[in-house]
Amino acid sequence: MANTYSKIYIHIVFSVMARSNLINKNFREELHKYISGIIKRRGQKLLTINSVSDHIHLLCNTQPDCNISDLVRDVKSYSTKFINNKRWLNVKFYWQRGFGAFSYSQSQVDTIIHYIQNQEKHHKTKSYRTEYLEFLKKFEIEFDPRYVFD
Repeated sequence: MANTYSKIYIHIVFSVMARSNLINKNFREELHKYISGIIKRRGQKLLTINSVSDHIHLLCNTQPDCNISDLVRDVKSYSTKFINNKRWLNVKFYWQRGFGAFSYSQSQVDTIIHYIQNQEKHHKTKSYRTEYLEFLKKFEIEFDPRYVFD
């Protein structure tokens, strides 16, 4: 698209199936690099990525034609195969269905990068469940609590 200029920042959050503690510190860095490659191959720019044992955060600068659902589908699908093929776990790995996607402005990018990079410290005082519900409320997203964590 000639003469199209944009900065679209999307913070994506999703969890391990049943919020199980399966993202081990021993392979997080390799997983993050792999996911970074998926996002790059899709023509998007990953600004930061971090995970704790049961969920992951990504901050992407997306192109105007990026379909967020397709991007997340590919990240989840390919990273699931990657984890299972590496045999890092004694069980089959799966991501939970669904995801959260939250938009930010340029002035908020440094703050959200800092937030994502400090997940371990953050989750010493707040559970993933509480964090995720706070995001939904902050962004005024209507939800039925019975179905948020299926």
